[in-house]
Amino acid sequence: MLAVLFGVVAGAIMPFQTSVNNRLRQSVGAPLLASFISFLVGTFSLLVATWITSGHPYPALGNTTGQPWWIFTGGMLGVVLLTGNILLFPRVGSVQTVILPISGQIIMGLIIDTTGLAHSPQAPLTLFRVLGAAAVLVGSLAAVGVFSKKNIGQTQSQGASIWLWRLFGVVMGMCQATQVAVNGYLGTVLGSPIESALVSFAVGTTALFILLLVTRTKWRGINGAGKKNPWWMWIGGVIGATVIFSTAYLGPIIGTGVTVVVMLLGMMLASLMIDAFGILGSPRRHIHIAQLLGLVVIILGVTMIRI
Repeated sequence: MLAVLFGVVAGAIMPFQTSVNNRLRQSVGAPLLASFISFLVGTFSLLVATWITSGHPYPALGNTTGQPWWIFTGGMLGVVLLTGNILLFPRVGSVQTVILPISGQIIMGLIIDTTGLAHSPQAPLTLFRVLGAAAVLVGSLAAVGVFSKKNIGQTQSQGASIWLWRLFGVVMGMCQATQVAVNGYLGTVLGSPIESALVSFAVGTTALFILLLVTRTKWRGINGAGKKNPWWMWIGGVIGATVIFSTAYLGPIIGTGVTVVVMLLGMMLASLMIDAFGILGSPRRHIHIAQLLGLVVIILGVTMIRI
């Protein structure tokens, strides 16, 4: 039960990372550059955490000898997710940026739990678990207001090309669920979820640096938004590091699928709080009863999957 609650808290900080990184993108201009800065900050914070907890600022990579190559792909999956969020948001809007990855997470989470992919704990694919996953998805749609007349009208007015971006959003979610499984196994191999998160972030930071060189992305300073830069726009990497550590810790304990859905519950709760109170400069939005009912349905779905 404590692991489930920890997963909810970890999921609750994810929407704050999206808001922070989008504000950073406004200042530095390029999505890749914003992602690189976020990953770099996260890597340094995990270096410090590893040093404090283990007495040395580097992971025990000797333990990975003889292990499959894919245990180091968590960072690449993280790059797809973080940069994808930045790219997807202005093209499909905030609602679809949330619900499309959710669909991919739930689908891939069930696949991983059923097959034991990436040495994850296996759980049989029962009708009860499928119904629970469906309840989580429906509740998530309601929680982000996708059933409102406004959002239905916006969806109908968009062209056919938008479906490629929607497909990309689903793939992003599948990458996130896979990252949970990969980093969870890497944490088991290294004997530390913090060191697993450090490896993941170091790989992601390196990949983003190479992409910056290949695309010749220019540094234009940090005043692109045309207004004073808040101090909190630099902490996205710390939030991301905390989330990755949480997934590496929880995956081997409660399984990838359950980790995904309990963090999803936390994400929905925090998203509604951000909208209701206008946190981190976000516009305040009225919360409807359907969104609150959606949260109740998510909780019901999480319970069904967990049981």
